[in-house]
Order: sequence, then structure tokens, then C-alpha cells
Amino acid sequence: MKVTPEKNEKVANMIFASIYPLYLARLEKNGRTKEELDQVIGWLTGFDNKMVQKLIDEKVSFEVFFQKAKIHPNAHLVKGVVCGYRIEEIEDEFEVYKRCRQMEKLIDELAKGRKMDKILRVEKK
Repeated sequence: MKVTPEKNEKVANMIFASIYPLYLARLEKNGRTKEELDQVIGWLTGFDNKMVQKLIDEKVSFEVFFQKAKIHPNAHLVKGVVCGYRIEEIEDEFEVYKRCRQMEKLIDELAKGRKMDKILRVEKK
């Protein structure tokens, strides 16, 4: 599927604080923890737990959330299909949408029981 400017804008305007509890509920249902969720988000964005909480409290949009992030240099290694979209095929002009799908892929892998050292990608030498 192709991302449209409208789809990108819709996701960009979503409030991170409204989605975070859904991520957490899904993970806890699968035996994972808030600490693991924050670790995955932290790996992708560079945010520590306090910053994640601050952004939740400020009710920032995903656009602002990812503008403030220092995206991990290995984020390009997060590949695969999420919600019918192949992450590596999402055009760079839709960066917010791509970052959201990368984060969802990491959370999905965590929910499915994948080991943290596999989720937090490392460049192969």
C-alpha cells in the first residue's frame, strides 16, 4: 500500500499520549512490561523515561514527538510489514508515518516475545 499525504498528516496529528496506553496494554497482555516498552521507544528516539513521560504530559502530536527525537542510527534496519505497509518502501517525504510504523514494528516484535537484543538492531559487520 502507498502512504498518502492525508494519511501522513492524520498520523502526524495524533496525540502520542492517547496511543501510548494502547501500546502498554497490548504488551502487558502478552507478559511484557512498561520498562520494556520504554526501552524500545528509547532505543528508537533517544528519549529517557522522564522525557517520554514529559511528552505524554504535554500531549504532543506524533509530529512533535518525532521532531524532538534523536532517531537511532540503526533505525533503517527496522524492516517488515505493519498494517499492510512495508516500512522500507515508505517514501522519505512521509517521515512521521515511517517513524510511527518503525515504532509499531518494534512494539509488535516485543509483544510477540522476541528477545530484546534482536529487537534493538545492531549493524552487522
